[in-house]
Amino acid sequence: MKQIGVIGAGHVGLVTGACFAHLGHSVIIADNDRRKIEELKKLQLPFFEPGLEPLVKKAVSAHRLSFTTSISQLTAESEIIFIAVGTPSTSTGRADLSSVEQVTVEIASALRSLEQKERKKQYRVIVEKSTVPVLTGEWVQRTLALLAPEKENVDIAANPEFLREGNAIEDFFKPDRIVIGTENMRAEKIFRELYAPLSAPMIFTDIKSAELIKHASNSFLALKISYINAVSQICERVGADVTKVAKGMGLDHRIGGAFLEAGAGYGGSCFSKDIKAFIALAEEVHYPFTLLKEVEAINRRQQETILHKAREMLWNLKGKRIGILGLSFKPNTDDIRESPAIFLLQSLHQEGAALQCYDPKAMNNMKRLLSFPKYCKDPYTAARNAHLLILLTEWQEFKKIDFVEIKKSMKTPRIIDGRNFFNPCDLRNLGFIYKGIGR
Repeated sequence: MKQIGVIGAGHVGLVTGACFAHLGHSVIIADNDRRKIEELKKLQLPFFEPGLEPLVKKAVSAHRLSFTTSISQLTAESEIIFIAVGTPSTSTGRADLSSVEQVTVEIASALRSLEQKERKKQYRVIVEKSTVPVLTGEWVQRTLALLAPEKENVDIAANPEFLREGNAIEDFFKPDRIVIGTENMRAEKIFRELYAPLSAPMIFTDIKSAELIKHASNSFLALKISYINAVSQICERVGADVTKVAKGMGLDHRIGGAFLEAGAGYGGSCFSKDIKAFIALAEEVHYPFTLLKEVEAINRRQQETILHKAREMLWNLKGKRIGILGLSFKPNTDDIRESPAIFLLQSLHQEGAALQCYDPKAMNNMKRLLSFPKYCKDPYTAARNAHLLILLTEWQEFKKIDFVEIKKSMKTPRIIDGRNFFNPCDLRNLGFIYKGIGR
C-alpha cells in the first residue's frame, strides 16, 4: 500500500484519488477551495462523472480516502504527491501554470517545516498529473532545488492523465497505456508497484517526452475531428453522406474509426486548451505550427454551421422559438466548458430567438453562465411550440424520444441533428424536415 497525496479536487484529481484508493492505497486529496472540501467530506461531489460517487463513498467508508485544505498535511503524510491543479489558457494561449508554481512552493515550504521539526526524511516523488507544456518539469525541479531542503530525497516525475470525461473510471482502470516520465530508477520502481494491478503497457520516458506525449495526443485527436468535419462540408456540397465516408475510412486499420464522427465541433476543457498551449509552445521554440491553427479555425467554422442551418430552415430567427437538446460538450458529463452550445445559444439569442433547453446533467452549470434560455424538465417541454429543434449532445436517453409526440407539440416539424445521432429516414417518414451534418 502506498501513501498517496493528490493536490487538486477537480475532475482529474478526484477521479485519480478515488481510483487509487479503490486499488487499496491510502489517499489524501487537498484543494484550496474550502467549500469544495467541506462538501466532499459530506460526500457531495462537485461534478458528475458516471460511477465516481459510489467509488468515493466506498473509499471514504473504508478509511482509504480523505480530504483536506492543507498541503502541509498532505506532504507530511504522502510518499507520492500528484499535482492535479488547473492549467487554463491565458489570453495568449499559453498554459497558466501559476497554480502549479504555487503548489510547488507550498510543497517546498512543507518539506522545510518537516526538516525543522526533525521528522523522518522520507523519500518522495512529486508527480505532474495536470496537463502541462514541455519544460514544466524543469521549472518544478528548479523551484524545489531553490526552496526545499534535502533535494536528494525528492524526485520529479510526469504521469500525464488520459481520462475522458464521461468515461474516466474505465479509462483509469483499463488504460490504453500508462506514460511515466522519470529519470530515476528509484522512482520508476515506485511507479511499477503503483500501477502493477492494471493490465496496460507502461511507457517510461524522460520527463520532457512524457509532457509532450499528452499535448501531441490531444492535438492529434482534435485534428482528426476537424478533418472529418471539413470532409462533412465537402459531402454536403456534392451530395455525399459523411457517415458512410467515415465508416469507409475507419475500417482501414491505419486510420481507425474513433474520432471520425462529424458534428457541431469539439468542446471541453482539454482539446481547446491543449491545442492553444501546443501552438504557443511551438511559437516559443520558433516553429510555426500552422496545421493546428487550421484545426482551431475548422472547429470554429463547424460551430457556425449549425447557426447557418437554423437560418436556412427558418429564414428569420427573430421571434422564433427554438428547442435545444443537449448543453454539455459531450454526453455523460455536466461539463459545459467550451461547449458548442454556448456559442449557439448566444448567437441565437442575439438574433432574437426564444430558446428552450434541456440536458440531463448540465443545466445547472449553463444556468450559472447564461440566464436567458428557458430550462426545461424534459425534451418534450423543450420542443413544445418550437419552430425548430436542435440536437447538440448525443445523450443516449434522446434515442428514446417519441417523435410522434414531439411533432404534435411543435409549431413546425424541423430538426437539425448536430451529431448525426438520429435516423434521417425515420424522421422524414414522420414528416420532419431534417438536416444533419454532411449528409
